[in-house]
Amino acid sequence: MNEIIEQTEMYVRNELGEDATGHDWFHVDRVRRTALHIAKQEQVGDPFIIEMAALLHDIPDEKLNESAEAGKNKLDLFFQTISLPEEVQNSINQIIESISYKGGRKTELETIEAKIVQDADRLDAIGAIGIARTFAYGGKKGQPIYDPNLNVREEMSLEEYRKGKSTSIHHFYEKLLKLKDLLNTKTAKELAESRNQMMVLFLDQFYLEWDGQDQ
Repeated sequence: MNEIIEQTEMYVRNELGEDATGHDWFHVDRVRRTALHIAKQEQVGDPFIIEMAALLHDIPDEKLNESAEAGKNKLDLFFQTISLPEEVQNSINQIIESISYKGGRKTELETIEAKIVQDADRLDAIGAIGIARTFAYGGKKGQPIYDPNLNVREEMSLEEYRKGKSTSIHHFYEKLLKLKDLLNTKTAKELAESRNQMMVLFLDQFYLEWDGQDQ
């Protein structure tokens, strides 16, 4: 199993190592470490499936591929290079397919492993790291930092969520500040408190500086 983990690490490093949207190898590694920490604290889940799903969770992401289908094909091709029982592959695939935010539409997670990997991925989207990743992704997409004339989008389709007009600051309200209440495990909820507070403080300071009220 260690050999498969090492092969997977190498593959993900090669695929995402140079990513500039906040979905790089360091993000993947943080999600992996956080997921294993949650599993250990909660004393649940299969560590191998959790680690593999965490390592591979961004490989088929449609944001990082030409299409959702192209991403799925990429993951399928990787699975052909490692020796894993079909049921284990299916478990990993099922986790990866079910954990994405997708505009806030709730997907019922079938396993504790999926809940843990989703929590770890969402924790990396908030706090100081989450703030940095938000602006990295927004800049890569050509999105403005902020436009006070735009409204926060509440209900939206996946298409609107992916391609609708928004800003990096709006993204905090459309997704990031909601994540604390969408976590699955006690450990993740505890970790989220200080990270969420960090974002609230950042936004307070941002508006002060934007309006010149800190002078």
